[in-house]
Amino acid sequence: MEELHRSGCPINLTLEILGDRWSLILIRDIMFGNRRHFRDLLQHSEERIASNILADRLKRLVERGLLTRADDPTHKQKAIYSLTEMSIGLVPLFAHMGAWGRRHLPVSEELSIRAELLEDGGQPLWEAFMDELRALHLGKVLPPGTSSVLGRLTEAYLEVVARRRATS
Repeated sequence: MEELHRSGCPINLTLEILGDRWSLILIRDIMFGNRRHFRDLLQHSEERIASNILADRLKRLVERGLLTRADDPTHKQKAIYSLTEMSIGLVPLFAHMGAWGRRHLPVSEELSIRAELLEDGGQPLWEAFMDELRALHLGKVLPPGTSSVLGRLTEAYLEVVARRRATS
């Protein structure tokens, strides 16, 4: 059955697929936090997502092709969520959203450091990050000696958190 859309506008269609803020936040947490299990997403949500909303959005994101869900081989009752090529393609959008937010909104240093690095690194860094996400989520092989963008982003975040704790 063909899904009806309000219009053929690419922005409208994108918003219809991504839905509400929770969908983007979940993709963000999987992408930048490498949170792949329901419990990780629930317990480590900065925005404190409710479990019923989390379950609904994960189901929706899988149905719309932004995530895949697979049984976790280490635990019968757990599932692993992975990004698809469609959601990996959102890296530039997240980079632009982060840059816009840093310029116009009262962001926290620790939660904006990744956006700063993505903005400073520009398209080459975004491409490297998308390649790394393809390796993590789609099983693609990275060339030997490839540095981890996710590692660099996480390290910068942890450095800011440690520095802020030391000065408080």
